[in-house]
Amino acid sequence: MVQVYGIKNCDKIRKTLKWLKDNEIEHHLYDLKKEPLTREELEEFVHRIGLDVLVNKKGMKWRQLGLSKKDLTDDELFDQLLEHQVMIKRPVLVKDGAMIVGYDEEAFEAFVE
Repeated sequence: MVQVYGIKNCDKIRKTLKWLKDNEIEHHLYDLKKEPLTREELEEFVHRIGLDVLVNKKGMKWRQLGLSKKDLTDDELFDQLLEHQVMIKRPVLVKDGAMIVGYDEEAFEAFVE
């Protein structure tokens, strides 16, 4: 089963869920607004794929918080991400210990095989 982490009303999440359904891939959505990651879960994500990959620096929340103008340490950036999980780049797909980030149908095909 593929675990999908994101926000239900996000266009990329909707496209991802449609792709998974169309390709008959069993999946479960974890809506980060309703089921935020714990500190330990987010630490695991960061450990596996890196903070730079996980943070969406082009999103609205990043701009609203003015984070591009701040010189944040990794710990400070992690704390911001933990508090504002809408800044997690979407989708995050997890399957059998592997993880990918971002909408890419070719990568999805290789990932689910």
